[in-house]
Formats: sequence, C-alpha cells, structure tokens
Amino acid sequence: MKLTIGVMLFALAAFTSPAVAQDVIEIDAPLLTASASATPIADAIAAEAAKLAADPQGARPVAITYSDAHETRAKIHKYSSWATLPLMATEFALGESLYNDPSALTGAQKGVHGAVGTALIAFFGVQSVTGVMNLLDSKEAPGHTKRLVHGLLMLAAEGGFVAAALAAPSDRSAPPAYDANKATHRNIAIVSIGVGTTGYLLMLFTGGGK
Repeated sequence: MKLTIGVMLFALAAFTSPAVAQDVIEIDAPLLTASASATPIADAIAAEAAKLAADPQGARPVAITYSDAHETRAKIHKYSSWATLPLMATEFALGESLYNDPSALTGAQKGVHGAVGTALIAFFGVQSVTGVMNLLDSKEAPGHTKRLVHGLLMLAAEGGFVAAALAAPSDRSAPPAYDANKATHRNIAIVSIGVGTTGYLLMLFTGGGK
C-alpha cells in the first residue's frame, strides 16, 4: 500500500513539473527585445540634431541685408517703371498715326512723337542703371535668374529704341530712301516695344523681384 502511494506521488510530480518550469520561463521572459531602444524619443532627437549639425544651412533660409543705396535704387526703379507701359503705348499710337498719315509730319504731332520717344529712352536709361546695379547687389538672393532675364529684355528694348531714333527719317527730298527709313524706324520701334512689354509683364505677373 505504501509503495502504491509513492508511485502515484512520483507520477504526479513528473506530469506537473514541466508545466511549472514552463510557467516560470514565461514569467521571467524579458519584456523588451535586444534590438528595441529604451529611449526612442531621445534617440530620434539625437538623430535630428546630428543631421542639423551636418547641414546647418539646410534648416532655414539665409537672411540677406541690403544697403540703403540698394533700397533707394529699388524705389527709383519701381516708380519709374510705372511710366513704361503708358509711354510705350503712347509712342506706338503716335508713330502709327504718323506712319499712316504722311501729312501729319508737318504738324505738332511729329514734335510730340519725338518728345515721347526721348522721354521713353530717358526712363529706360534710369531703369537700366538702377536695375543693373541692384542685380549685381542681389546675386545670392532668390529669383536672380528671373531678374537677369528681365534685365536683358529691358536692355535690349532700350537699345532698340535708340536704334529706332537713329533710323528715323529726316529728309523728304528723296522719297525712296525716306520711305525705306520710315519702314525701318517703325519696325525697330515695334519690336522694341514688344520686347520691353514682355520684360515688364514678366516681373509684373511673377511677384516683382522675389
């Protein structure tokens, strides 16, 4: 009888011991894997700090400070530009009237046409000086390529207006030469007005100097 009871106790211990051992292993198992970090937020902040240290300029734009002279030239350039389109439109209308009505050449309209043309060249000269100087001052500022294209177009237009003035007919004693000079004067002026208008509208519809 004692032997039977001992055998039964031994068997019971044999069947229950694996479960107990397994329970202990599961309870004592680590909650974190070896690859997980105990401080993920701190690690992320440290990683971002390392990136900023490697590329400090990529985090924020570089501030550009202009001189008082630059700001003054910019104002002169802006205010004089307001007269650009009205002067070109007036000069075109006067020129077309004179071209289509030769009898008007003897009247006051010819003098007005010449005065408006002179004023147009003067305004373009002011814009060229102020624009080129400020363009050289702001080579590192955003939008430099756009300002460069604008400047080249306006300089080309100014050169065209000067060429048109030089090609203006002045001698009516030789009709063939006079007619040829008149046509040349008109064609150069129209192309120059078109180029100048393109340069003006480029800045007007794209945010000015930005």
